[in-house]
Amino acid sequence: MKKQGIFTIEKNVPVARDTYSMRLIGDTSAISAPGQFVNILVDGLYLRRPISVCDVEGDGLTIVYKEVGEGTRAMAAMKAGGKLDLLTGLGNGFTVVEGVENPLVIGGGVGTPPMYLLAKRLLQAGQKPAVALGFNSRADAMLCESFEDLGIAPMIATLDGSLGIKGFVTDLMRVSGTKYDGDASENRTYPNTDLMRVSGTKSGYYYACGPAPMLRAVWEALGADGQLSFEERMGCGFGACMGCSIKTKGGYKRVCADGPVLFGSEIIWD
Repeated sequence: MKKQGIFTIEKNVPVARDTYSMRLIGDTSAISAPGQFVNILVDGLYLRRPISVCDVEGDGLTIVYKEVGEGTRAMAAMKAGGKLDLLTGLGNGFTVVEGVENPLVIGGGVGTPPMYLLAKRLLQAGQKPAVALGFNSRADAMLCESFEDLGIAPMIATLDGSLGIKGFVTDLMRVSGTKYDGDASENRTYPNTDLMRVSGTKSGYYYACGPAPMLRAVWEALGADGQLSFEERMGCGFGACMGCSIKTKGGYKRVCADGPVLFGSEIIWD
């Protein structure tokens, strides 16, 4: 159930190219699952800005957002101590599937932040997730050290090869025991992710968040069902305008209200 409240900005700092991490203090009780989002009211703008939840602890809420327009540009200039009007508890998030030992967690670009909270919840459930992240370049990479602080060395792909392997995040699915220079100073060996191809078994379960073309590529590459969180442009943010609808086998579903997390098997990939 969504809840409206006033939050205080504790910090707002750059973490990657045109990307900021904002920690807010307020009533987070409506946030129940990783993958949910908040809707932020920015002074002078009619529509709220939907931003996924990166982390939540007690009354502390962290969002990571990219400066792409007027609203996020205004947010990037905000200082500690400022106030923001938030709608929280929006959307249907990820469900942690029981009985999975090593799920695969996949994030692409600004689809990475919600996967951090998901990884924390998976660890709390006694699972050992592998994390695969994709970015345009090293300058755009975010939260890599945060995952490492959880004890997870993320597999990384960049389009220009400046960090991790060169290619798309789906290219990591075809890597078996590969080493790469994550930080120039160290090589890491990653587990064989071919096991994620095992269709219909919980050992091959995965979660992913990113733009629709990436999610389709993940769905096709892994050949098994999983939970996909769609990064779509939203209007109202609570299902009234139908502007973020996607086609599924059960009819059109609204990413903001029925999602953003849906199952790959229910999507009609036009």
